[in-house]
Amino acid sequence: MVKATKAEKKIAYDAKLCQLIDEFTQILVVAADNVGSTQLQNIRKGLRGDSVVLMGKNTMMKRSVKIHAENTGNTGILNLMPLLQGNVGLIFTKGDLKEVSEEVAKYKVGAPARVGLVAPIDVVVQPGNTGLDPSQTSFFQVLNIPTKINKGTVEIITPVELIKQGDKVGSSEAALLAKLGIRPFSYGLVVQSVYDNGSVFSPEVLDLTEDDLVQKFAAGISMVTSLALAISYPTLAAAPHMFINAYKNALAISVATEYTFPQAEKVKEYLKDPSKFAVAAAAVSADAGGGASAGAAKVEEKKEVVEESDEEDYGGFDMFGEE
Repeated sequence: MVKATKAEKKIAYDAKLCQLIDEFTQILVVAADNVGSTQLQNIRKGLRGDSVVLMGKNTMMKRSVKIHAENTGNTGILNLMPLLQGNVGLIFTKGDLKEVSEEVAKYKVGAPARVGLVAPIDVVVQPGNTGLDPSQTSFFQVLNIPTKINKGTVEIITPVELIKQGDKVGSSEAALLAKLGIRPFSYGLVVQSVYDNGSVFSPEVLDLTEDDLVQKFAAGISMVTSLALAISYPTLAAAPHMFINAYKNALAISVATEYTFPQAEKVKEYLKDPSKFAVAAAAVSADAGGGASAGAAKVEEKKEVVEESDEEDYGGFDMFGEE
């Protein structure tokens, strides 16, 4: 079999990427740092059906995207260009973006702390028996980890933050974690950006629920209303507040002067005779109490009906067969 040349491989890659862009409108841009070939193969199998994983050099991917945009006039795909930085790949999908993102996150595997790696998370060694013999205490002393000898083995006394996120793993830390059998890190494809029909957004958007959207929409309406009221610009959101404020102003003028209008008459009556406020409050309390009393009466009536139904008629005989 004749091996393909570099030029032929580039042409084949361009054709494949352009075909995928034509077929799929949704793309997940994923970081593939420290992801092995076997792990990547398992991810491909897990996504098989409605998604395709494509890896490649950034220069080749940018070149193919540019060629596709020039040939088809699809300028929206050029929004992918700035995202192709670092060790990244593309997942083309027709499925639900949130579900695909969650499926990708399942294929993370544990990894040991290798010397020189940048820690993606904090590494904390918990207290407890290490199972190591007392001759290994030198590792703990170098890292200032308090220990004691318990039943012939080294025991860590207090929790110790061994490595901080963003720091490089040193040789002593890597050796100690290896001796303790701790694999603190986990690696897999990490969704960095989402492309959907020419739009690019953060993957955090996929976690938004309907309640979150309603809350954000309500906050937006509140801001629009506040701005409209501040500059006296009428909008649908601000109109009810403007009418209420206008009514309050007209009512204030009516109360302070002899001018009146139908909607102000009742307010003026209450202001002339403050005792009406007490009567109104008593009426409201009575209504509330009446409702509660009616509910209690219904419960009592129901109870009486139940008690009466317990007295069964056995045709002149009691339940023991006696007249």
